[in-house]
Amino acid sequence: MPPVKRSAPTNRRKSADGPPYLQIANDLRARIASGRLRAGDRIPSTRQIVRSFGVALATATKALSTLRHEGLIRSVPRSGHVVAEGDRAACEPSERGGALTRERIVKAAIRLADDEGLDALSMRGVAAKLGVPTMSLYRYVEGKDALVLLMIDAVFGEHPLPRSPPRDLREALIRAARAQWALYRRHGWLAHVLPLARPVALRNVIAHAEWILRAMEAPGIDAATRLEAHMTLYSYVRGVAVNLESEREAEATTGMTEAQWNESQGAALLAIATSGPYPSFARLLDELSGGYDFNLDRVFEFGLQPMIDGLMKTLRPCE
Repeated sequence: MPPVKRSAPTNRRKSADGPPYLQIANDLRARIASGRLRAGDRIPSTRQIVRSFGVALATATKALSTLRHEGLIRSVPRSGHVVAEGDRAACEPSERGGALTRERIVKAAIRLADDEGLDALSMRGVAAKLGVPTMSLYRYVEGKDALVLLMIDAVFGEHPLPRSPPRDLREALIRAARAQWALYRRHGWLAHVLPLARPVALRNVIAHAEWILRAMEAPGIDAATRLEAHMTLYSYVRGVAVNLESEREAEATTGMTEAQWNESQGAALLAIATSGPYPSFARLLDELSGGYDFNLDRVFEFGLQPMIDGLMKTLRPCE
């Protein structure tokens, strides 16, 4: 991406790294880190950013939203945005807790997301976990979006697949699916940050894809089929796994476990089932009246076998 065009000359360093909103956020973040903008100082308004950087209003708004989400700025009624209190101290070079490294930051971020969920992840939260100033993190990581990518790559690197896939294609696909499920099981947030249509350029993620694609390299299986089979397998595992984090969030919000929630909804569901044209639903509830232990691991395995059967018919139709 070319550097963002600005409407007026400036002596600030132009950057071609990242989308325009991130370049603007980085510029403002650097001013806070250097002390040019101190706690309580006003941040340029969206209209000022539009004029200075030559970007759309939506881009300026997103840049400020990024800094606000990171806790570096806050909104003040009738005054716009100001540098959040305490952030000047966070810009000081002294750090607590020993040497800071990118690896240490990423590990702390993973622990935070594992313990408290993706919504709790912020640069300020990671800094608090490490006992260091917030701004010290930006020497190693550009921001939260970049941190999440590093987290994804790190967790995929934690548990690499065997060096070579089994010769039996079915066994290879099952092993790959279960390896991904194990990752999602350890890190419930992971399924929410891995897109399908916009793959991320991360070595450890690509290493998993490489393993699966190598297993499917055989005469008669063309490139498009291999890719679509890989995406189908990935989509199935991720599709079930998104419920892991969602369930934890629901439990935190409602204060009830899945079993408690289902019990609380039982009477209302039964009333609907027996009140109208829902005979199949009513029979299902009646047959399960003795109780049903919902288990995502069991649901995953139940769907995995027929899904693999279908893939095998496409990949090796003559078998």
